[in-house]
Amino acid sequence: MEDKKILLDHLDKLHTTEMGIDRIKKNLKIDVDDVVEYCKSKVSDKSCNIYKQGKNWYCEVDHIKITINSYSHTIITAHIIP
Repeated sequence: MEDKKILLDHLDKLHTTEMGIDRIKKNLKIDVDDVVEYCKSKVSDKSCNIYKQGKNWYCEVDHIKITINSYSHTIITAHIIP
């Protein structure tokens, strides 16, 4: 539970790369203007399951899984959970 609080306390630091934006849009089949804000809203959802494995946080909500680097706060990718 502590890891979840750490991530939620640092939502303002979340960011991604240009390639990350394209990858997330493609993987989730979404067309949104601000991918980072989209991911922040998913991560901050009360029903989001947040856990840490190794150097990454994983956030699962609404049949998607978002991967975030725990050191740099970079949103690496996101996938639809079948």
